[in-house]
Amino acid sequence: MQRHHDMGGLPAGPIDLSAHAHAPWEKRVSVLMNLLSRGARPYFTVDEMRRAIEDLGPDEYDRLGYYERWITAITRILLERGVINVDVLGRKLAEVTERRRAPPAR
Repeated sequence: MQRHHDMGGLPAGPIDLSAHAHAPWEKRVSVLMNLLSRGARPYFTVDEMRRAIEDLGPDEYDRLGYYERWITAITRILLERGVINVDVLGRKLAEVTERRRAPPAR
């Protein structure tokens, strides 16, 4: 059975191979992936990361961009492992949202 993410051999049109600049948040996700999956005590393997991305449903997989899939997979793995929990994650997301809304300090 072919899963939704497995698009090998399907018509997709030309691939843009030109270099492009990455947004700062994309660079942070890449660094986070490297920090969490390498070293003496990795939190997950590249294979687990691939599994988490492949387990995204078709709608979510198509809706998310490349690095959005990465950060979603990282989050799911850390939740599954109990490294973080939903309450702490929710509080942190609320803090970040509030910081973005607050006017700059003078």
